[in-house]
Amino acid sequence: MGLQAGIVGLPNVGKSTLFNAVSNSAKAQASNYRFCTIEPNVGLVNVPDERIDKLAELVVPNRTVPTQIEIVDIAGLVKGASKGEGLGNKFLANIREVDAIVHVVRCFEDENILRDEGAINPVGDKEIIDTELQLKDLESIDKKFGRTEKLAKSGDTKAKTEFEVLKKCKEHLEKGKNIRELNLSKEDKAAVADLFLLTDKPVLYVANVDEPSMHTGNKFSDALIKAVASENAQVIIMNNSIEAQIAEMEDPADQQLFMEEYKMKEPALNKLIRSTYQLLNLLTYFTAGVQEVRAWTIHEGWKAPQAASVIHTDFEKGFIKAEVIAYNDFVQYGSEAACRENGKLRIEGKEYVVKDGDVMHFRFNV
Repeated sequence: MGLQAGIVGLPNVGKSTLFNAVSNSAKAQASNYRFCTIEPNVGLVNVPDERIDKLAELVVPNRTVPTQIEIVDIAGLVKGASKGEGLGNKFLANIREVDAIVHVVRCFEDENILRDEGAINPVGDKEIIDTELQLKDLESIDKKFGRTEKLAKSGDTKAKTEFEVLKKCKEHLEKGKNIRELNLSKEDKAAVADLFLLTDKPVLYVANVDEPSMHTGNKFSDALIKAVASENAQVIIMNNSIEAQIAEMEDPADQQLFMEEYKMKEPALNKLIRSTYQLLNLLTYFTAGVQEVRAWTIHEGWKAPQAASVIHTDFEKGFIKAEVIAYNDFVQYGSEAACRENGKLRIEGKEYVVKDGDVMHFRFNV
């Protein structure tokens, strides 16, 4: 589907290290100087899902294809980016293109890693980026504000609606708050959709902590969690360096031994990737046959014909019906044939809203 999550943060907070850990198709350069990342690196990331492994175990297909999302490593932001400081214009253009934000915040002390902003201050770091994004959003709103106000005063009904939404967003931003905290209605969002407001994008925070704090967090990550409480945003605590070391190991046995040494049940990256996937309001359905067991990504709320379109557009155009088995039923009975025999295979039409984990087969005619 081409949906992207962008990794952002101040310089030297661990963005590229995190990208190197999560990406299985590209490696970003990670160095101790500002603006190491200039052009954004893009990597495809497999979404960890125990369900596809279980289906593969039951079906024994020729190949297994997990679902993926795109992760973009964006250049480090600095104060004044909204006015073009540093690589500000490039950063803001890159972030405008992504669908969600993974905001990495430094929550560790290390005198060997450069930091222009002084003492470690995760809340202050977050506010620097928030301010720059808010200023850019205000700039976008101001460009449209005067023109829309004139149309609204002339009696244009659509312009009146848009102007009220613009006014509400402008006042909110001027208070130093992000648009996502406004909880705009679907109609309100449509009124400002053409502005692609940066602070309206969903966000997930990564508290990059030191080794001793990787399981418990520390005073820095605690401060960050408290600061973002009003945003209803998730904070994931992890040590990016350790995650990168795990990701570099090709042998699963070596990974397991390494994680046992650090008392880890799974890489924290798995939680991060799953959470990012959920942040984009995505869900997964499966197709399962001897040729292939595959996970397919769709938006929450999609109906069966839309879900079929991600396999091929002809599936949507000529949609007849969908054969659906709930994941838990497939696992319980062990095969499609057994589910059919026990009445667990349902026939659904065009109005069926696909559920996360559905195992589906589409009938179509073009």
